[in-house]
Amino acid sequence: MSIDRRSIIAVLAAGAGLLAIPLVARAEGTLDDVKKRGTLRVGVTQAPPWYSKDPKTGEWMSGVGIFMGKAMAQALGVKFEPVEVTWGNAIAALQGNKIDIMFMLDATPERKQAVDFPETPLLWYSLAVLARDDLPVKAWDDLDKAGVRIAVPQATTMDRWATAHTPKADIQRFPGNAEAIAAFQSGRVDAVCLFHPPLLAARQKLGKGKIVVPLPAESQPSSAALRKGDAAFAAWVDKQFASYYQSGQTEKWYEQALADFGLDPKLAPPVMKELIK
Repeated sequence: MSIDRRSIIAVLAAGAGLLAIPLVARAEGTLDDVKKRGTLRVGVTQAPPWYSKDPKTGEWMSGVGIFMGKAMAQALGVKFEPVEVTWGNAIAALQGNKIDIMFMLDATPERKQAVDFPETPLLWYSLAVLARDDLPVKAWDDLDKAGVRIAVPQATTMDRWATAHTPKADIQRFPGNAEAIAAFQSGRVDAVCLFHPPLLAARQKLGKGKIVVPLPAESQPSSAALRKGDAAFAAWVDKQFASYYQSGQTEKWYEQALADFGLDPKLAPPVMKELIK
């Protein structure tokens, strides 16, 4: 995924400086380390529906990354160990052997220089709109009409997509996500176009609007970062991802996390691209 796409979600910032961080020397692989230690260390950061800490107990109770991390730990016969990081230092934490895996990091060419990723995607997220409840939207053609006002962050993937697919609409460009969402909140636009994760938080906060993935869908994969050079662990994680995804378990965890976050899963796009219709 390109840098501008992930800036939409505001959750990934693996800077180029991370590439210079030396790797911690390790004689054994991650699977052996995890079993000897008795814990699978998962990087976590407050970012529903991916990770969510209970403010009352301080425990990491919900989120796709939490549910999946616990399932993986159980499969290995060890305990789940959440380790708090930020999106900006997660790769450094992997390189420094502070964590074993970080979910919801896209496999960009830059990151692949510093860490490894499984072949199978963790899930898919899609270009979507948060639109007025009374605005009929199923396809991009429904938005491609004179008088329909669409907010986008300027000079981003969303800007380029809307410009190409809704040229008849009134496309209004804003400095960033927050300003585009604020324009929708105030009624200055009929819809705001972003990749769908930040729209979930906006919908929950605003309490109005509907999130739609217009067809044809534009979806991008997300993944999980692993320490570089551990082929056995990467293959194991890849197998787990494929099993969870193909069985529909990943989607179930996502829907559970949405419900825990206070959102009706029926109001949010799926993270299985096969379910987008």
